[in-house]
Amino acid sequence: MLLCDAAQQIGGKLYILGGGWSRVVAQGPIFMALAIYLKVPWHAANRQIGLLIELRTEDGRPVPDAAGRPVRIEGAMEVGRPPGLRQGTALDSSLAITIPGILLLPGHYRWELQVGGVLLKNVPFEVLPLPPTPQVGMQSQP
Repeated sequence: MLLCDAAQQIGGKLYILGGGWSRVVAQGPIFMALAIYLKVPWHAANRQIGLLIELRTEDGRPVPDAAGRPVRIEGAMEVGRPPGLRQGTALDSSLAITIPGILLLPGHYRWELQVGGVLLKNVPFEVLPLPPTPQVGMQSQP
């Protein structure tokens, strides 16, 4: 799982813009995406697999959205075996998830990815405060 500015999944491939960052300055709503690449074991093919992605604070508390609900993405995926694939081969699966603008206070956060009820990955990031604007002093005219 990679934190990025934008991502798309097309034809099983991930197309990523601005990928791999871990710090962002809070200037209003933060727009981001999650690029996820999974290797699904042979024995898990052709079955629904639950996915859960949650945004949490550094200490593990859920981050609420504007309505006070935890920021989370739930769904399921199913990866089929293509004809002729050698038995035991893991199957590639990729997802691109766009996170619309979300207001976050300065602090440390993490995205957690659970697949089939198992925590697979977490991606930490930091929201930095807006730097102070320099004060332009008034100068007296001679």
